[in-house]
Amino acid sequence: QVQLAESGGGLVPPGGSLRLSCKASGTIFSLHTGGWYRQAPGKARKLVAAITSDETPNYEESVKGRFTISRDTAKNTVSLQMNNLKPEDTAVYYCNLRVRSLVGASIYWGQGTQVTVSS
Repeated sequence: QVQLAESGGGLVPPGGSLRLSCKASGTIFSLHTGGWYRQAPGKARKLVAAITSDETPNYEESVKGRFTISRDTAKNTVSLQMNNLKPEDTAVYYCNLRVRSLVGASIYWGQGTQVTVSS
């Protein structure tokens, strides 16, 4: 059984920073791709940042230059460093990891963490 635990959300003023982490636990053989999605009230969930198994990052246009995604395969963790946050970044953030475990390669979702950018 693989579970994801997210941490790092909270309330920050515009221009502030937060670091989100998503740690996979269970019998994990390898961590492959990872991604962070966000969902604002009344809107669809959308991809914000992703990282491939060869460490290539991709970002949604509005966060380029402000967000950085990283992967630590030794700790089975994918993180999202968010700088210069704006009110429009307010949303619930979900991580999505593809891991290889006892049941094979599968995609798992975190429970979501609230990020609120407000003065």
